[in-house]
Amino acid sequence: MPITLIWAVDVYGRVYSLSTAGQRWERADDMLLELKRVTAGKGRCWGIGCDHHVYLNMMPSETPIRYREETYENQRWNPVDSFTDTLLPTDRWPWSDVTGMNPQPLHSFELPSRSWEWEGDWYVDQTCGGEPSQTGGWEYAVDFPANFSPDKKWNSCVRRRRWIRYRRYIAQGTWAKIPLDNPGKPPLPLCDISCGGWEMSDQSGRYPYLWGVSQQGQVWFREGIHPRVPEGSNWEEVEVPKEVAQLSAGPGDLLWALLWDGNLLVRTGLSLDSPTGTSWVEVESPGKENEALHVAVGVSVVWVVTKDYKVWFRRGVNSHNPCGSGWISIGGEMMMVDVGLNDQVWAVGEDRGLYFRMGVTPSEPSGNGWIPVLAQWGSSKEVVPPRNEFSGQLTDASQGSVLSCTDSDSEIGPSDPQNSADDTPVVEAAAPSVVPLGGADTPSPPLKTEQTPSAPQRDAPKPFIPASDSFINSLISDRDKTSAPQPSITELPQEEAEEPAPAQILPTPEAVGNDVPWMNVDLEGAEAARSAGAGARLSLSDGSAAATYALGTLETSQVVGEEDGPVWTWISGGGCDVDAEWSSQISWLSPTGPLTSSLSLTPVQSAAWSEQQQQEHREEISKKPLERSNLLHVLIYILQSVWVRKGALRWWRDWKPQRWVDVSVALEQSTRSDGRKDSIFFVYYTQYDEKKYLHVFINEVTALVPVLWDCHYAFAVYTAQRTKQRWPLVLAAQTEKDMNDWLSLLCDCCCECRGITGPPSRQALWSTTSKGDVMVHEPSFSLEATSNTPACDLMFWRQVPGHLRCVESNSLGVVWGIGWDGAAWVYSGHCGQQPNPGDAAQTHQQTDVRSVHVYENQRWNPMTGYTDKGLPTDRPMWSDESGLKECTKGNTHPPSPQWSWVSEWTVDYNVSGGTDKEGWQYAADFPVKCKITLRGPWQQVPPISLSDISLMPCLAQSRMEQIPVWALSDKGDVLCRLGVSPQNPAGSSWLHVGTDQPFKSISIGGANQVWAIAKDGAVFYRGSVSPQNPAGECWYHIPSPPRQTLRQLSVGRTSVFAVDENSNLWYRQGLTPSYPQGSAWELNSNNVTKVSVGPLDQVWIIADGVPGFPAETPGAVCHRVGVGPMQPKGQSWDYGIGGGWEHISVRGNSAEAPRPPHPPLVGSPRSPLPQRPPTQANGNVVGV
Repeated sequence: MPITLIWAVDVYGRVYSLSTAGQRWERADDMLLELKRVTAGKGRCWGIGCDHHVYLNMMPSETPIRYREETYENQRWNPVDSFTDTLLPTDRWPWSDVTGMNPQPLHSFELPSRSWEWEGDWYVDQTCGGEPSQTGGWEYAVDFPANFSPDKKWNSCVRRRRWIRYRRYIAQGTWAKIPLDNPGKPPLPLCDISCGGWEMSDQSGRYPYLWGVSQQGQVWFREGIHPRVPEGSNWEEVEVPKEVAQLSAGPGDLLWALLWDGNLLVRTGLSLDSPTGTSWVEVESPGKENEALHVAVGVSVVWVVTKDYKVWFRRGVNSHNPCGSGWISIGGEMMMVDVGLNDQVWAVGEDRGLYFRMGVTPSEPSGNGWIPVLAQWGSSKEVVPPRNEFSGQLTDASQGSVLSCTDSDSEIGPSDPQNSADDTPVVEAAAPSVVPLGGADTPSPPLKTEQTPSAPQRDAPKPFIPASDSFINSLISDRDKTSAPQPSITELPQEEAEEPAPAQILPTPEAVGNDVPWMNVDLEGAEAARSAGAGARLSLSDGSAAATYALGTLETSQVVGEEDGPVWTWISGGGCDVDAEWSSQISWLSPTGPLTSSLSLTPVQSAAWSEQQQQEHREEISKKPLERSNLLHVLIYILQSVWVRKGALRWWRDWKPQRWVDVSVALEQSTRSDGRKDSIFFVYYTQYDEKKYLHVFINEVTALVPVLWDCHYAFAVYTAQRTKQRWPLVLAAQTEKDMNDWLSLLCDCCCECRGITGPPSRQALWSTTSKGDVMVHEPSFSLEATSNTPACDLMFWRQVPGHLRCVESNSLGVVWGIGWDGAAWVYSGHCGQQPNPGDAAQTHQQTDVRSVHVYENQRWNPMTGYTDKGLPTDRPMWSDESGLKECTKGNTHPPSPQWSWVSEWTVDYNVSGGTDKEGWQYAADFPVKCKITLRGPWQQVPPISLSDISLMPCLAQSRMEQIPVWALSDKGDVLCRLGVSPQNPAGSSWLHVGTDQPFKSISIGGANQVWAIAKDGAVFYRGSVSPQNPAGECWYHIPSPPRQTLRQLSVGRTSVFAVDENSNLWYRQGLTPSYPQGSAWELNSNNVTKVSVGPLDQVWIIADGVPGFPAETPGAVCHRVGVGPMQPKGQSWDYGIGGGWEHISVRGNSAEAPRPPHPPLVGSPRSPLPQRPPTQANGNVVGV
């Protein structure tokens, strides 16, 4: 661990430093030096003195700081005197810089300040271009300006040589005053400075930038800072729209400024080429009522303190998005904060103590708690504790006594010193639930103190931070007020509620007689606890008692040596190299010290947690135990935090030219005080050297879908807006593991923010993509409502492990699926119920095999017959089925990297329409098989391969001993599965149902209605199917629509829909219980690939495309809106997520929205059903 320093200033302006390798505060050698503020960077520290001058302290190093001054002596040749310093009027100066534009005689050079000294006198540089020269350092040329060379030629009319003198910086390790600009315009007296920018590039030895704020609210930038010029050269004013009170510059390209009105400014456009940035963006203060008081920034974090001393963290901040996305409240009350290296946070508490933020890591930039900086002071070996402590006394506890106190913002009334112990004042709280601190049978003995008690308790005013030149004087005058700070408390771990033994308070061995101070706890939710039971008092339960704290005399902090420890007012950790791992190795950051924070928690506030709340949070709290050196374990509950996961992916750019772009991504999750979590997913990219970003709110994500994209491990992120635009956010990972990790992480966050846990419910909608991924949606009661139906693009789809071609379900929790190879699978993930811990890991290995086809195309000509020589307008000789894309055997890859080839290319003789004996049709189909293996909650049902399956839909309250399941084998045979039940979803055996020809689609609806489509397009209805006769008796032929061939159908409770080969959707009219075959087909819509009708007769389809988006991949989920008893065909389509969806099943969703009560009938009664219009003959189309 490198040895670095933190810097701090007390209220008297004295400057101290503390080394990471030391244990003691070291005061600056200059005892007369008084600074108001300091800002540290790598190897240096800047400060503002009480005399308004800027001071610099450079850390000593083995390499000296030397600067080379140089000037050029110029001469011209003339026939009389040869080369002399008599030049022409148009020539440069006899002594000038390298350009010749500025005169620089030797006597004009002066030391910039007293911090420099000359190393020697001027001497001539005897080299020319880095090479030794024999010409005395002279370089010759024809004229000014020209290219100089050490060679003297016949036409060399001018010459020059360089003089050099070095000066050395001698003020390392001391505070040196920076001189005012001369003759430049000096800034007005500065009230704040901040250095940063040294990490803006990867160059080693990068120098920092220095920013300043004048008392008139102007912003200044220090130019000319260089490793050889640490002081810089001059100040440059940066225009601001409003007056600035304070600013903070991060190590990178972040700069935030605090305005006098409490709002904040963010500087954008900071870069190496533009170190002062380009523009300002205003950001509102985190508190609506309390304005910002202080701001501090790091590499990718921003912290703010408001005027009520609350600490806030800005989420989503980085170089691509310097303004961030929102504020998060952090526990603790601080006067100021500072962000150091590695985004570590230091603070000055309201009690004027110094604190360090624990647990700050790149994945959790907000940390998880404050610990004090405990270092030795003066010549004593004692440490300087925080100054805000009570000399308290623990009195006897009696049964039935009530512990009460005020919150951190309440007033504490004065006590009467003449009253007895029973009249000892206690502090009253607004959240009076009680933590038992002792038993009734054995009261806890009082812990005597060495302090003199009975001093009256006074109000503890909050320290005031002036924003003017009287900063130090006001702080000094406030010193006496700090002797009565806010109370702090140690929160004691509560014992189990059912234990009868008393919970005794055990003092440490070395300090039995010491006081029991209260401890400040990083707890932001005390306000919520107070509001839950304001004004009430709770008595203890039987067998328990409460201990009462007597407030003793308020005294100052521990006396060390001859004077008190410092009362801090400023800290800077910009040069302190500490991170979460190294902090435990630093003695003065030991977590065993007292945990203090300026957010006080009184005993009853800590007791405000009920026993049930304590039990719920006990496990989380125990993960972060902290011990106080002279008392007990401190109980910590972190209410708010920020967690970040970063990585590198590739992004398919949204605009032309569309291509893959390397990006960095970050998932940022924040936890609120009520336990809710907010997450944002950021994508950072660079366009034309300008940093930009995209962001997606996790609660707006509607689907995370793996996609087929060349050989990339790609996935698409959908939101409602991107679904409407038909352009998802497509990202790709380097490896399959990275993709799965990000998908799992994002999906977990999406489910968590929506409150979705466990396996899919019985009402879930199931769907599959063309890639084979299984997706589910948890429906709401309003999904199938006749009015106020939620938009289809707002549906959230989550992935279920597995790989299938189609999935069917019903509302009793039985789910079947068919793989691309025809294998039948049944879901074993306990639909609608929480699995046992042992069942959660019971996944099965699942394999799937599918064929990939390419087509060989040939054209006939009279000379050679069929050859692969086509016309220029023909399709490629090797192509896909459409002929639009060239696909050869060599460049055809599996659908995704998860697949692997398992066969060689062969000729397919089973092409629709038939082939000759050589496999030729209009093109030869060459399929090759590939295989994927994964694990999921699916159990295979051998041994018959299936092509279609259907489960009877039913209402949620239905009870069936056996669930009818009908299926088709890959050869077209009709099968009925016996023994299927929620307890045995796989069933027992197959029952073959005889047919005259092979079938290609089958569906069973309400009341055991079985419909099927033969391979020639004929439609059949199975009669007499019942629970007693599950296979039925005979098939009834149903005429198809005229001149149309049906390919798939779905049967609901009272309706039948079918899809023909031309992607038209048909509705069967006239279905009644007495005539279940119906009367006629009516055209409903077109552009339909598959249809699914649910138990409520709801209609969902997979659309072939979305109107207005011809380039989108076929397959979009669509919902028929307006379906009802009076309108079974519905009214319109609501297009949802799309692009590569293969199948959908809504046959498990029987959740009906609550129906409003019918209004009383007025007037003559009317028939509940409208008069049915006359229908046309069976087989004729009725309407479009």
